[in-house]
Amino acid sequence: MTDMTDPTVQGAASAPQTSPIKTRSPWPALWALVIGFFMILVDTTIVSVANPAIKADLDPGTPNLDNVVWVTSAYLLAYAVPLLITGRLGDRFGPKKIYLVGLAIFTLASLACGLSDTLGMLVAMRAVQGLGAAMMTPQTMAVITRTFPPNQRGAAMGLWGATSGVAMLVGPLAGGLLVDNFGWEWIFFVNIPVGIVGFVLAWLLVPSLETHPHRFDVLGVVLSAVGLFLLVFGLQEAEAYDWGVIWGPISVWSLIAAGLVVLGLFIWQQFRTKSEALVPMDLFRDRNFAVANIGIATVGFVVTSMSLPLMFFIQLARGLTPTESALLLVPMAIAAGVLSPLAGRWLDRTDPRVLLVPGLLLVAGSLVMYAAMMNLDTPIWAFLIPSFVMGVGNAGMWGPLATTATRNLPPRQAGAGAGIYNTTRTVGSVLGSAAIAAFMQSRLETNLPGASEASSGFGGGSLPDAVAEPFSAAMAQTILLPAAVMLVGVVAVLFLRRPRV
Repeated sequence: MTDMTDPTVQGAASAPQTSPIKTRSPWPALWALVIGFFMILVDTTIVSVANPAIKADLDPGTPNLDNVVWVTSAYLLAYAVPLLITGRLGDRFGPKKIYLVGLAIFTLASLACGLSDTLGMLVAMRAVQGLGAAMMTPQTMAVITRTFPPNQRGAAMGLWGATSGVAMLVGPLAGGLLVDNFGWEWIFFVNIPVGIVGFVLAWLLVPSLETHPHRFDVLGVVLSAVGLFLLVFGLQEAEAYDWGVIWGPISVWSLIAAGLVVLGLFIWQQFRTKSEALVPMDLFRDRNFAVANIGIATVGFVVTSMSLPLMFFIQLARGLTPTESALLLVPMAIAAGVLSPLAGRWLDRTDPRVLLVPGLLLVAGSLVMYAAMMNLDTPIWAFLIPSFVMGVGNAGMWGPLATTATRNLPPRQAGAGAGIYNTTRTVGSVLGSAAIAAFMQSRLETNLPGASEASSGFGGGSLPDAVAEPFSAAMAQTILLPAAVMLVGVVAVLFLRRPRV
């Protein structure tokens, strides 16, 4: 479920945009790109279901849960850092070429993930996967923004939302079946045929668009990469080192502080860069763009962070198999898949807040429902209810944020704006993955004192009732963190303006 509801805007090339292409229908190219997008979504949802099995096989002896979180965090970190520059690579060499290279890297890395025999190797190969996804993702929106006229982009986003709904259903179910019957390795092997089909279709159907020369802000790339890594690593490892010294004079707090300082230097450097800044800061003068970036950062945080406590509770405290866990997500997938196209068409004719405020509130409410129900007494079927509520909320969340962010930007800045938006979402996901690991371990220590010194780790089957009850309480408390963060997004979107027609 990590990032499982991640449809819609996926970045764009940052050069001045040409007028929408009218000599051919843009829909076949969009359908071809959907294959790659579908593969990325299925991969992330499959991994979330398989996390307990991966921990049991590759990291069985450690009680901390934050080690296995790096299977997700490494992917997201390698995904987030290059996004701003890969959009410009697409503009320089053509979005089709960079997309195909990224798809090839992602597919080959999936093979290497499945062949991994240590947690370290798996984490490293997931980082390579993230690099491939970072090359693919910006190009998808580059093609959409340059081939669809503005008054049809809501409908195009609806297709992305429907794709997400299908992936949310196929990913967990396929993941559960593969883990239960063949082993976690096959959640990665399944990407190979999908990647081959997607490569052929994109080669045949995606148009070769005009390219533009670019200078690259190498200093900006280095500063953003170093700052983000220090911040995420500090958050990720905080509980493992009891928020103290990691080695020598370096402490968790010094890493976090250093990350914030470097990111501050990055922002300062972007303001001072007059030509080809990695992040054109004047884009944030548009209120809708700025507010939508706050909103998508909270959404990225929430959809990534909620998965770990929920899946560990369902599989370890309640004893469900990965397949049974995935079946509880079916209402979410159906609701999002059916309602997202309808929301996309409505979005072209209405104020986005009409969809966004109730959508974000429904997602926050579903997380509170989960927290209230995460105990040993709630009937399993009852978890279908918050799943459905979350699916309805997702349908009114992704498309409105994505389209509102870039609709009012001038054509010459549409690509850069979409790239920044996508990066913001991914940074939110990275921080969510890191923060949930620290908070989850903290809640475990509170509810299960001495858990970090336990001789056996979590992840090797269902827990005895004496342990399952406090474990469930810890997971329920943990899932309230993304619920609280989602409320920040609700407050932010209230400040949106109705886009100019």
